[in-house]
Amino acid sequence: MHLDLPELHRLLQDFFSEYWPHIAAILGLLMGVTAAIHAAMSKNDVRAAISWVGVIIMSPLLGPILYFVAGINRIRQSQISEERDKQLKSFSNYTSPPVTELAHHVGEQFEPLHILGDRISHFQLRAGNRIEMLNGGDEAYPRMLQAIENAQKTIALQSYIFDNDRIGRQFVDALKRAKERGVEIKVLIDAVGSRYSRPPSIRLLRKHKIPCALFLTNPFGIRMPYANLRSHRKVLIIDGNKGFTGGMNIREGFCSEFTDNNPDHDTHFKIQGPIVAQILSAFAHDWEFTTKEELDYNLWFDVDLSSAPEPQVPARCIRSGPDRFLASTHNMLLGAFAVAKRHIRIQSPYFIPDLVLIGALNTAARRGVQVDIVIPKKNNLKLVNYAMTAQLDQIICSGCRVWRATGNFNHSKLLTIDGAWSYVGSSNIDARSLRLNFELDIEVYSHDLAKEIENKIDREIEKAEPVTLESLEKIPFRKKLRNRIIWLASPYL
Repeated sequence: MHLDLPELHRLLQDFFSEYWPHIAAILGLLMGVTAAIHAAMSKNDVRAAISWVGVIIMSPLLGPILYFVAGINRIRQSQISEERDKQLKSFSNYTSPPVTELAHHVGEQFEPLHILGDRISHFQLRAGNRIEMLNGGDEAYPRMLQAIENAQKTIALQSYIFDNDRIGRQFVDALKRAKERGVEIKVLIDAVGSRYSRPPSIRLLRKHKIPCALFLTNPFGIRMPYANLRSHRKVLIIDGNKGFTGGMNIREGFCSEFTDNNPDHDTHFKIQGPIVAQILSAFAHDWEFTTKEELDYNLWFDVDLSSAPEPQVPARCIRSGPDRFLASTHNMLLGAFAVAKRHIRIQSPYFIPDLVLIGALNTAARRGVQVDIVIPKKNNLKLVNYAMTAQLDQIICSGCRVWRATGNFNHSKLLTIDGAWSYVGSSNIDARSLRLNFELDIEVYSHDLAKEIENKIDREIEKAEPVTLESLEKIPFRKKLRNRIIWLASPYL
């Protein structure tokens, strides 16, 4: 029987009109089963797997779509070839021989942590580094701007937030002058962080034809303060042989000049030595991932990184993020808490550790280690502060001491173990930093630096308010309930 096109169209229309509920049910079942299987097989965190499977089952059509959009990590496998990544690694590692033992640096106590770092990081621990601590924007920004002014060959700048404000425009002007001198420049800004100011500084950079890019551009073109997969790294490398890294974004709120001598606080670090090549390697990886452009080794990397001034210390770059380096910092923290014998000092603006880290800290406290944790009393993210407060009792109950730092907001991310080992950089101690963000930190084996950081944290403790189980109990029930509800969403804050 021959059917003309109009009649076939009518039959199909009648078929779908009558059977569309059955078709939708079958399609929803297939999508749901496929998404649920993918979540169960690909999620390593049982809580994440159960949550996604639950969402998919409860909403057979919307659930799989939501999982496809937000639940699948499309960055887990790097888009840079394995051979290319080996080249980046080998270049950053050849500048000096690796440290083989730590006894004469900080003692045998930290040798297990050295071994752990070897197995977690793609970089080896290298001696011959100088790490200088810079307090706040008043110390860090002038040094960074002067370094840009003195650049002769290359400038690599990466930041989560690069505000188009008075200090941000000073950086743009310095980069513009460097470009006019013939310096090669690459600026990488996170797509979410770039929208913290209007208009974003990326427009100003493009106006001056300064090579720049946005990391993981948001397709909706809107500011999403809790969007996943941010590049939270803060890096400035000059001429391949000196640079800066730490926790500081580029914002005028950290400058006394622009805040009536009342700035927020943060900590940054000037770096020299072999670790510069490791950090630049991480930047080169991010730049190539974002732009598909390879950096020329001969131009960007300095082969002589052995001239750092004294004192020189062993250090290593630790990358973490939702890719091959997932949970790198989480594992380093677990190792550090395990080797601690006397004192763990932590300063973090956003302190929401998972149960594993809470267990490690509580175990250290029960072993007799003094654990001091400093968090801000005044926080720039209210929801994060509510979530932090909701679980502080779990930290305090086993003997850890928690302090609320008074004064202006402090964005510093600092950790020391027994006055010998320090872990500094961009990572907060929360689910976002430890699993969702791309972070960059450095581990440093140095009594001098650890003592300097210890003193800085101790000065905060002297002016801080202790958090006790009694003070937490006095919080009104409605606020406790609010805090716990917000805490439930803490992995996404």
